[in-house]
Amino acid sequence: MATGGIRSSRVSPAFLHGNSTSHTWAFSAIAELIDNAYDPDVNAAELRIDTRIINGTVCLTFVDNGNGMTQEKLHKMLSFGYCEKKQIGKIRPIGYYGNGFKSGSMRLGKDAIVFTRNKDSMSVGLLSQTFLKNINADSVLVPIVTWDLPSNILFA
Repeated sequence: MATGGIRSSRVSPAFLHGNSTSHTWAFSAIAELIDNAYDPDVNAAELRIDTRIINGTVCLTFVDNGNGMTQEKLHKMLSFGYCEKKQIGKIRPIGYYGNGFKSGSMRLGKDAIVFTRNKDSMSVGLLSQTFLKNINADSVLVPIVTWDLPSNILFA
């Protein structure tokens, strides 16, 4: 990929698995995902962890009632090395290097689908080793779809 004549870096799909091995056990990966829900900018008061069976596959779900993300914030969260977390008052965010979600989710499975909603939009992002393998990708691609919400819709 070139930007104004300067080649930009890419990330191999194999990195998703390799990066996940920083978690030697599943509970440290789960802790990464819990930490994200309780960062001060997320403002979640509740987090639910559950399993669902979808098309015969056991899926682990994490659902919080936080502020949600914009499309841009979701894209950065699903990318490597981006972190916009800031201290709010005396509360410091746990993550800093922009890697916890990727390493944690890929330790727990090969695919992560993120659904997020804020007051203006809803987005879905896919970080998937299965998808990348099926399309023979040579670098990590992260599909994201966003819908703008009408201003007169209220969510509880």
